[in-house]
Amino acid sequence: MTALTATLGRVTLKNPLIAGSAEHLIEVDGIRRALKAGVGAVVVKSVNESDAARDQLQRAEYLLLDANWNPVEWGPNAPASAFVACRSGLTPQPFDQWLEQTVQMDREARAEESYAVPSVILADLDATVRMARQIEQAGLRILELNIGTPYASQAKGVVSTELDPSNVSMIVSTVRKAISLPLWVKITGQSERVPDLAAAAFAAGGDAVVMAGRSLGLIPDIETLEPMLGTTLGVGGFWNLPLTCQWLALSRAKVGPGKPLIATNGAQTGLDIARMMLAGASAVQMSSPVMIRGSETLSSALAEFQTYLKRKSLNAVELVGVAADRRRPFPAMPLKTGNWKKYVSM
Repeated sequence: MTALTATLGRVTLKNPLIAGSAEHLIEVDGIRRALKAGVGAVVVKSVNESDAARDQLQRAEYLLLDANWNPVEWGPNAPASAFVACRSGLTPQPFDQWLEQTVQMDREARAEESYAVPSVILADLDATVRMARQIEQAGLRILELNIGTPYASQAKGVVSTELDPSNVSMIVSTVRKAISLPLWVKITGQSERVPDLAAAAFAAGGDAVVMAGRSLGLIPDIETLEPMLGTTLGVGGFWNLPLTCQWLALSRAKVGPGKPLIATNGAQTGLDIARMMLAGASAVQMSSPVMIRGSETLSSALAEFQTYLKRKSLNAVELVGVAADRRRPFPAMPLKTGNWKKYVSM
């Protein structure tokens, strides 16, 4: 065990930074770059049985927008406040080819004391169960089950955005009965019931819950008068960090401190990793910033996080939930009569 070690139930990571699933993790070169950056795990680009989901990747389009909603150039020189808006799809590979590649990547991950984690997005439950069994039989060590994509309302029957805890319970319990390997359940943030979704996933046998997937948004173009990229888009960025942290804290209060939560959506730096862990995360996924700026984002975030731990004389596990557990309700805040007047512009 080291100062960076992260514990997620049956899984111990060498550090809490996870390269989250996205397009830069479709091909082996991208997965290898993420592993060489030193992360605790890499979640490879998701798969399911749907031809339409693979087709959607060929229709995918991406925008990088600044704080004024203006498109900016993709790449490492993009402003820190830039965020991604996109319509995306799943890996273009057939399942068998994807599985063979993921097994090879996990062999390479072992040499880095890391993991290559397969991710399956639910479309048809029977097909998901078959894939989960094949993943376990192939020797992979963790499965991420994604039931929280932002796109289900836009691509019906292709992916899932589960909003009902009873559905989450049924889905997770069905997959859990089929396999024994650690199961990470990724849920949506497009609900006021995120803690209930998390509780249902744990009660049904999930080992960890990943929260929360990107949201749907519409961004009008004031010049063309059209929706940017023609449609509703998946959106997420640095601005989502407070929302993710709120869901982490509320979910921790709901399920208890012994249930590992994995944060996603909003982390860009090593200090963001610390912020999310203080809110209750045992590990943190980072995806869009890496897709924009390259795998160096991962290594620099990890170095910054390690420097922070040294400065605070803390281990990573000692951060988990500290700020969440210190939250107080509004009525418990000290009385500051008339304080509001300081913040009214004249």
